[in-house]
Amino acid sequence: MTTEPRRVPRCAFVAPANLLGIVIAALPQRMLLALGTMATWLLWPALGKRRRYAATNIALCFPELDATAQARLLRANLRATVTGLLELVRGWFASPHRLQGLAEVEGLEHLHAARARGQGVLLFGGHFPHSELCARLLGEALGERLAIVARHNNDPCIERWLDGARRRAFADVIGKKDVRGLLRTLSRGGIVAYSADQDFNYQNAFVPFFGIPAATLTATPDLARRSNAAVLPFWFHRDASGRYRLRVEPTWDGWPSGDPAQDAARYMAELEAVVRQHPEQYLWVHRRFKTRPPGEPDLYR
Repeated sequence: MTTEPRRVPRCAFVAPANLLGIVIAALPQRMLLALGTMATWLLWPALGKRRRYAATNIALCFPELDATAQARLLRANLRATVTGLLELVRGWFASPHRLQGLAEVEGLEHLHAARARGQGVLLFGGHFPHSELCARLLGEALGERLAIVARHNNDPCIERWLDGARRRAFADVIGKKDVRGLLRTLSRGGIVAYSADQDFNYQNAFVPFFGIPAATLTATPDLARRSNAAVLPFWFHRDASGRYRLRVEPTWDGWPSGDPAQDAARYMAELEAVVRQHPEQYLWVHRRFKTRPPGEPDLYR
């Protein structure tokens, strides 16, 4: 008598992936960073497309660097990006005890002041490999879980795992295009980590980023107005010792100005100044200049 092969249950990887996440999150910081360096070397051949995007972005944004310096920055950026995958896992799965001593935080008084006024807070930052870990670290310092905005994955099994992992660490996970969900969280006084520095082909304006017209979302001031939220810049980087430096700043003077394109340009100028301090830690593997002004060529072809 023959029997049919047993069907593997859909999303069977979720439980083992969670277990692996817990193991990775428990690694000492020095070991996690060393693992990131090793993983970069092993994954280098598989990163061809992302290497090309990053190399193109670096050549566009740092023309003052010669070829050797650009190649050095590319290697450092790929290492930071791959290490960022491990930092994501730490942010999702690490216990509060494991995160103690990893971060130095400045500017919590700006968050406290906004909450005292009864406002929600939109933490306005950028896409860095360790963004979600730093949002978790800020929440730990504040003693309150933050919400984040994240893009949903098209694969339902991967999305199930990502959403479950993120909800271990954050108060809510709001879809990238879920404007109602974002407004609802802010209107209730929530704190949301939010970035609008990726390529947008809707509600956008072309504003300079490293001197190149970049399609940038213009809706952020309107979101803050509709939810009565404070918009506070949130910046961070990992220093040479492996610790994270987090900084919450007051709202920029004169922002919003009432001119959406001018406000988007101010955001890109502020972000550029931050990125220039630690350029290897920005997410250059993204096609930031994918959407072009009418008549301009594809920069990634």
